[in-house]
Amino acid sequence: MSAREVIDALRARGWMLATAESCTGGMIAAAITDEPGASSALDRGFVTYSNAAKIEMLGVSQATLDEHGAVSEPVAAEMARGALRLSAAQIAISVTGIAGPGGSETKPEGRVCFGVATPDLIYTETVEFGARGRAAVRKASVDHALELLLDTLF
Repeated sequence: MSAREVIDALRARGWMLATAESCTGGMIAAAITDEPGASSALDRGFVTYSNAAKIEMLGVSQATLDEHGAVSEPVAAEMARGALRLSAAQIAISVTGIAGPGGSETKPEGRVCFGVATPDLIYTETVEFGARGRAAVRKASVDHALELLLDTLF
């Protein structure tokens, strides 16, 4: 599950990718752009750390944020849909979570929600990475996002 494999899979389909990132702060897009030839596979990345940015840049609903909170599958779905709609991409990945330190009983450190959107699909899931530290949660989130993209592309 590498960025190189994602780029190759996107190229094979003739698709472009858009990212919508919160807790990873652009790390997914950075992983893609670390590879030569990324411009043929990455259209754009949105870093929407605040709720206001999620609303303004991706069209996430205030009602969804109020009902579910930023770290939720409904918000991840709206982030992915927004990135797809507001780009020239055919697939979008979103991530929103609690990298730590901190969290709560209902939303613990290490909980990360992912969304994948294509013109025909919306998929979300939540992964509990656990309280392994901010850097490790963020790295695990990037790795998981790349894996989700490969699973969707094949």
